Amino acid sequence: MKLVSTAALSLLLPLMVASAAKAENPDHVRRLLTTNACYGCDLSGAVLNSSHLIGADLRGADLSGAQLTGSNLEGADLTGANLEGADLTGVMLTNASLNHANLDGVNFTRAMIYYVDVAGASLENIDLTQAQVVGTPISVGGQYPDLPAEDGEQ
Repeated sequence: MKLVSTAALSLLLPLMVASAAKAENPDHVRRLLTTNACYGCDLSGAVLNSSHLIGADLRGADLSGAQLTGSNLEGADLTGANLEGADLTGVMLTNASLNHANLDGVNFTRAMIYYVDVAGASLENIDLTQAQVVGTPISVGGQYPDLPAEDGEQ
């Protein structure tokens, strides 16, 4: 019995440590919700659904895998932030800065994205299903098909 318990613990311990290492820093979440500023914070995997983060300073923050469904990010500064794989379904994102942010794999379904600065941002595999995008230079991309050659070109 002791051998089985030890074997089970030796298999589960690396998984527990790995998931703990990937979780947000609770002090950083508290700081963000209290002060509306968390420069360079570890908020990876944080559950911040329906948060009012109007004008929040999240420059350089790690929000990878975070859940921000239904949150208000009007005027937020996310310059250089990592939002890879984050869920921003239904967010209000207006007059915000996402300069040089990693937005790869972000779910923007039903998001309202108005006049957001995305200069230098990485936008691979984003989901804009039913999103409203106004005054923001992002769209659903993809590869252009090979066009036939013009007269005489190969």
